[in-house]
Amino acid sequence: MGVYLDSATAAPPHPVAWQAFQASLDDGWADPGRLHTPARRARRLLDAARETAAGVLGVRPDELHFTAGGTDAVRRAVAGVRRSRDRRVVVHTAVEHSAVIKAAGDDAVPVPVSRTGVVDLGALASAVSSPEVALAAVQSANHEVGTVQPVAAAAELCAAAGVPLLVDAAQSIGRAPLPTGWSLLAGSARKWGGPAGVGLLAVRKGTRWESPWDEGATDVPAVVAAAAALRAVAEEAQQESVRQRALVDEIRRTVAATVPDVEVVGEPDERLPHIVTFSCLYVDGEVLLQALDRAGFAVSSGSACTSDTLRPSHVLAAMGVLTHGNVRVSLHSGVSAEDVRSFLAVLPELVTSARAEAGL
Repeated sequence: MGVYLDSATAAPPHPVAWQAFQASLDDGWADPGRLHTPARRARRLLDAARETAAGVLGVRPDELHFTAGGTDAVRRAVAGVRRSRDRRVVVHTAVEHSAVIKAAGDDAVPVPVSRTGVVDLGALASAVSSPEVALAAVQSANHEVGTVQPVAAAAELCAAAGVPLLVDAAQSIGRAPLPTGWSLLAGSARKWGGPAGVGLLAVRKGTRWESPWDEGATDVPAVVAAAAALRAVAEEAQQESVRQRALVDEIRRTVAATVPDVEVVGEPDERLPHIVTFSCLYVDGEVLLQALDRAGFAVSSGSACTSDTLRPSHVLAAMGVLTHGNVRVSLHSGVSAEDVRSFLAVLPELVTSARAEAGL
């Protein structure tokens, strides 16, 4: 079946998610917004799921909204703040996920980052000082290279300027401790082994935010599955973090030692435990991805959100590192040390072949 090394895009479904989904089908199919008995049963399931997810995130249940996915959560966050504050400008790091960048629009103000992907706090402070700023966005950690951002420090700067802070925590939720100081926090269930089509948006009490559009019907069994999976992965997170960090350390060392002309990017220490990206000079990333796929290894290449467009990664470009020939490996609980070593064993030859194919 091969080895799946692309959990940063979508983690394999957690067994608990499937069990919870099946168990909630009998009572969760009705619209929880109605008043009849089937609706009340669905509402009880939805409320229980909200309490479960809120407990993991450390928020109040009434601060948590379920959405149609991570992108929907980000769009609701941005549109809701703009609506309530009557301002449009969004300040964001240059390495945010494309969902944030697209929601921010053409009048957004990007903030530069270091070569390892860490936001420039001085530039952020200057950007949020403008009276036209509605919102700032600083991710908890980068989707593509795993670099953890100094969210607590960014939150202090934003609070001093009276600007709410949106944190895209999609890669951190269920894997690492969440940052503090944020006003709005967004996530995606498929990143932690829940079903696609479920996201969450937490809005702290006191944040000026109005729901920008109708919530719509809620897929209660999917939400129940997402909450159950989140609780399960959170319970496993500490042990898995140690294991995966050791494997990523091994990947970083071995790739640098066995593949010529390669750059391992992102923060070496202040990073998520499961993500590593490296760029190979003289290699087309898509060619290498396909070669790895034929060898039985599913990885991603290019931007974490636009790899199918053949556009250079905006994240790597903002960091000033190689934008082509890059491979992102992201682990999950089902990836073993043997899987990782098998990947590392075939990688050098595949890079050599890809270079030869390109005539280099």
